[in-house]
Amino acid sequence: MTQWLNALPTLITFAPLIGLVVLLFLPQDKSRAHRIVGIAGTLPSLVLALVMFGRFDPLKQGLQWAQSIPWFDIPLDLINRQAPATKLLFNYSMGVDGLSMPLVVLTCLVATLAAIASVYVKQRTKAYYTLLLLLLVGMNGVFLSANFFLFFIFFEVTLIAAFFLIGIWGFLGREKAANHFLLYNGLGSGFLLFAMIGLLLVSGSLDYATIQQQAGELVKQLHLLEPQQVSLVWLIFISLIVAFAIKLPMFPFHSWMLRVHVEAPTPVVMIHSGVLLKMGAYGLIRFGVGFFPGLMDQVATVLAVLGLVNILYGAILAFVETELKRVLAYSSVSHMGIILFGLAAMNEAGLKGAVFQSVSHGLISALLFFIVGSLYERTKTTELNELGGLAKPMPILSGLLLFGGMALLGLPGLSGFISEFMAFLGLFQERPVVAAVGALGLVLAAAYTLRACLKTTFGPLKERFGDMADVKGWEVGSLFTLVLLIVVIGVYPAVLAYPMEQTLEVILAGIGG
Repeated sequence: MTQWLNALPTLITFAPLIGLVVLLFLPQDKSRAHRIVGIAGTLPSLVLALVMFGRFDPLKQGLQWAQSIPWFDIPLDLINRQAPATKLLFNYSMGVDGLSMPLVVLTCLVATLAAIASVYVKQRTKAYYTLLLLLLVGMNGVFLSANFFLFFIFFEVTLIAAFFLIGIWGFLGREKAANHFLLYNGLGSGFLLFAMIGLLLVSGSLDYATIQQQAGELVKQLHLLEPQQVSLVWLIFISLIVAFAIKLPMFPFHSWMLRVHVEAPTPVVMIHSGVLLKMGAYGLIRFGVGFFPGLMDQVATVLAVLGLVNILYGAILAFVETELKRVLAYSSVSHMGIILFGLAAMNEAGLKGAVFQSVSHGLISALLFFIVGSLYERTKTTELNELGGLAKPMPILSGLLLFGGMALLGLPGLSGFISEFMAFLGLFQERPVVAAVGALGLVLAAAYTLRACLKTTFGPLKERFGDMADVKGWEVGSLFTLVLLIVVIGVYPAVLAYPMEQTLEVILAGIGG
């Protein structure tokens, strides 16, 4: 039993491969079987993630269920001819801490709900669910890796799987959206690869623990280094920031995300908005704040200003948009700015707010895009001017849309409020002027959210929508699971805050807080 539990990160990561292998042996024309296997293939990871969450020790520092197995090695003289050793060892290192654990649970949950929402996918279902399960493997691997090389591999797996899911099963502009996704994220991968090679040069290892120790010492002695070494350290740091700024996305790297939100199939958008964007936040915290806290502190003001741009730019454009998916897309840009606010605070409240916002927005965006997908299947449109009056034929679905909107604008008692409150509280302590201006984005959030909800659910009912079906039986469980979690986090935030205490203490110690 103990040995089985020690392998939890590996089991969670690779469990979807069971469903993937089963799918490969199913005939092409068995769509119902593809759906059953595709949904069932996500469940082992979800169950194991919940077991991991239940057994997680919030008082323990460092990685839990850590594994480190020798993987391969290369001659060390290829990197450093002065080194006494002869080989550089690459380890298969996995584990979970207070930062990655909530994101793993979020990933597994959203993936399962997206697989259920994929019931509307009618064509090439075998290939679709195969790629969906492969995407889940990559996402879990990103959050559970404890080695940068392993992280990079899983990161690329998510890019490839998402590219095909967008380009094949999306809407009319799917190919352009997929190409923009690949172009921007491929550029981010290039920066990430450069940073990985640089970290290997300066630390001699790609294990997180070693990099954190070596990079931290290097930054402390930065004033003693030669100009070339100082430039290398800054180039590594900036490459990491740019790579994850693209993934988040941070203005001005956001245009690809807007296309994906509009053109990708709804279940893929649930995963993209709910999980894939959060890889950017995770990377900025894990590698930016965790590896280079001193440098991160020096650029905190820049991050705060860029976060302010994200918040106001996304909110203003969301307010003037006339298409529901684009409203939510620009809303995501705005809410990613709140994550940047939390990071820029460089204190406990801010970092907690950044993690809370990652999880909260993941749940809220998954709920809203699930609802939008259901509305589209019924009405065949997401144009606000063509909708209206849907509260009469679909009172439950309309009520859930309003609930999601209230969570998005930060209604007290829901997860959106506590995440925004903590991020702004952290930044008000350090940069009150920027935080005060950013608060205007919260006012705009209420405006564009209520505008979109009211235009969709109230007003005159179009005649062709008079006999629309309300929430279907298979949709109920998914929707109300997300509603329950949003309420639980909003009412009892300690369920997330307590487990991440020790991990954030280690990070804050590096900052000096």
